[in-house]
Amino acid sequence: MATAPVSTAGFDEFLQREMDKELLRFTTAGSVDDGKSTLIGRLLHDAKAVYEDQLASVKKSRINRTSGPIDFSLLTDGLHAEREQGITIDVAYRHFATARRKFIIADTPGHEQYTRNMATGASTASLAVVLVDATKGLLPQTRRHSYIAWLLGIPNVLVAINKMDLAGYQEEVFVRLRKDFLALADQLQISGVQCVPVSALAGDNVVDRSRNMPWYSGPTLLEHLETVPIQAASSITAIRVPVQYVIRPDAAFRGFAGQVSGGTIRSGDAVMALPSRQITRVQSIVTFDGELDAAMLSQSVTLKLEDEIDISRGDMLVSPDAPPTVSSRFSAMIVWMNELPLQLGHIYLLKHTTRLVKAAVTRIYYCVDVNALSHESALEVPMNGIASVELETSSPLFFDSYGLSRLTGSFILVDPLSNATVGAGMIQKDLSPHLVEIAVNAVDGSDADRRAPTLQERIARNGHRPAILLIPDSVAGAAERALFDSGFQTMLLRENDLSSGALTSLISPLWSAAFVVLVAVTHVFPEIGRTLEAVAGGSLVDFADVAPNFDRNELLEQILSHAESLRVRPAGSFSGEED
Repeated sequence: MATAPVSTAGFDEFLQREMDKELLRFTTAGSVDDGKSTLIGRLLHDAKAVYEDQLASVKKSRINRTSGPIDFSLLTDGLHAEREQGITIDVAYRHFATARRKFIIADTPGHEQYTRNMATGASTASLAVVLVDATKGLLPQTRRHSYIAWLLGIPNVLVAINKMDLAGYQEEVFVRLRKDFLALADQLQISGVQCVPVSALAGDNVVDRSRNMPWYSGPTLLEHLETVPIQAASSITAIRVPVQYVIRPDAAFRGFAGQVSGGTIRSGDAVMALPSRQITRVQSIVTFDGELDAAMLSQSVTLKLEDEIDISRGDMLVSPDAPPTVSSRFSAMIVWMNELPLQLGHIYLLKHTTRLVKAAVTRIYYCVDVNALSHESALEVPMNGIASVELETSSPLFFDSYGLSRLTGSFILVDPLSNATVGAGMIQKDLSPHLVEIAVNAVDGSDADRRAPTLQERIARNGHRPAILLIPDSVAGAAERALFDSGFQTMLLRENDLSSGALTSLISPLWSAAFVVLVAVTHVFPEIGRTLEAVAGGSLVDFADVAPNFDRNELLEQILSHAESLRVRPAGSFSGEED
């Protein structure tokens, strides 16, 4: 007897419903022991998003830091070190779904030393769940994470005031802490804030409404996650398609693969290729499942163009009437992630969309003190530091400000030797018009109150620190020529031609301009020696005194060797081919 064919219509409908659900990416943030992992574990458990074997494994674990039958934090603390120490170290990503939405959670560390991990987890989030311990209130790390959430442009913040069970479920505790956080949010200009009193351990107001807090009438944590508006990663309506790969399977097809980072692109649309600025039209939009009439934000597609124009990886297809900014000099906010501090003039690799260029920080405007929300002057940025900087790249980037687009306004910095990601940046504005304005103001005399370049800025521009070198007159000309040919900003002064007063008036401005000053001497008089030491201090080196111990060539090698030790990587000077 033949069996009737099994219908797949029901499964197809279920699959389509799941695919049509909105996706909310959110991150957790807060201080150590605020209960982030426990809250996420409770959320997964009560939302029926934990597999039975995983739950059984956690129940059998020898580690249980709670008084209950299960330690919910173990559902997210996946690393052995995390379970042993009871802390989150790495970013733990968890996926789950309800009838209304799909979710991706980034459970991030609370320790200050892992702040860079929190920034990583928050970089793609549309909402941040900031935990506040009801028994401790707002802590410095809570403020730090809230600042990073604001800095990364996360539009919504859900403040989970946790451990309400330990605070006796008192309404006045919740009201006081909500007031404290709203004051912080007002300072940071965060508008989308929802405060929820919860107990992650007991499950109050996580998924199910709490009977212990009848005075609270707002949404539970899950209810807010299911209903909060999801803001797109880009508000740019113009076309932005960074080219990731050129696809040429045969002579008949040439397509450009990439993810739509702005606007909606349709067949027949005019597009301009950057940096060539050639204009053509989209002939077709190709995907694995066939051709599309249109592609929207975040879709990965392959575009076939009507004309054969030169495009390669790192280029960008954009709207001809609304192109992005094209510039190699811009300001940005940086979150520094490396143990070695960010230094002026050091060359890094900058990855922006699909484009990889060399870059250097030419100026540090300020570092942020997140505790006081104040700006501090700095010459370098330490690990986990946040700073406003100016950058210069070896070739132009095609960008929008981070406030308009998190996709085309963000970048990472990579160490070229270790290949480690050392910093994450958010572009603020193009500085090219600013530089033109400076030049115009300088000509018409209206720039008198502008801050003069600092010594550190001149060092970054010249590529070396200043120094004063006393050398024998017999090698003066050869030494100056060798240093000049090696790229040093140098000036030769002869002691026999100058009085002590004249030498002082020349040495000071040359030192302030980060020059390597050669002072050719036959004999150093004490007065001149004191003059030079007053300016250069420990950077005064006397090669005239050691001259009898070396022949002419050896002495020149000694002078050049010392000069090489003065080098820093000059901002704006990029040697070699672009990676």
